[in-house]
Amino acid sequence: MKNLFSVEGKVAIVTGGSRGIGEMIAAGYLANGAKVYISSRKADACVATAEKLVNEFGGECIPIPADLSNLDGINNFVQEFSKNESNLDILVNNAGVAWGAPLEEFPELGWDKVMNTNVKGVFFLTQQLLQHLQQNTTSENPAHVINVGSVDGIKTPVFDNFSYGPSKAAVHHLTRVLAAHLIKRNIIVNGIAPGPFPTFMLSAGVGGGGDTENTDWDAVGKSNPRGRVGMAEDIAGLAIFLSSRACGFTVGDVITCDGGAVVS
Repeated sequence: MKNLFSVEGKVAIVTGGSRGIGEMIAAGYLANGAKVYISSRKADACVATAEKLVNEFGGECIPIPADLSNLDGINNFVQEFSKNESNLDILVNNAGVAWGAPLEEFPELGWDKVMNTNVKGVFFLTQQLLQHLQQNTTSENPAHVINVGSVDGIKTPVFDNFSYGPSKAAVHHLTRVLAAHLIKRNIIVNGIAPGPFPTFMLSAGVGGGGDTENTDWDAVGKSNPRGRVGMAEDIAGLAIFLSSRACGFTVGDVITCDGGAVVS
């Protein structure tokens, strides 16, 4: 009972880990003793975030920049990861994009880019890392996969981002499908559906231009039942639960982390 929420000594991958929710989850793992690999498309940002997280929380945070929306990028990432590790305990599929445009003007590019990154990337990265996830698993020591969806995959989105909500709904169901298959291999799959957090994506949506430092998050949070936007501890705490012994019997669930937005 004492170490129910321990992730110490585990090896984790957090995609989209250079900023936003991915950075928050990576920070939580590092602070609690895990070795963390982060990935993002922009190499400079990926390296800078890894250095910042190590300076703040200690431990090991290794950047592997990659475009995970296509198989070439996924294969390159897995090859780089494999140079350092044969085993993977935790995979957080967090990398995601959105595209906003009026219904009549919504482009094919905006549909394909979102679906490729948010859905296709989640499936094929998990597929390509199965050998690592299965390496040391037992019934008592399973590996964990966490797919980051969104409340916009549960309720109708506020913004004109017509491919984003459907992509996250697909992530939620993909979570259930993968969970059913992989539990037999001692790999536990669950999902998180975040609500409002102080991220680049939400800042752009509420008119902040992606400037997370200067967006009025207090104003944004007033419309949430909790009275605020999410904090790093909120999302990191849930991710730690979903990748620890405490989550030994929770399989295929998608848990909201939204301050009560969906239920309200």
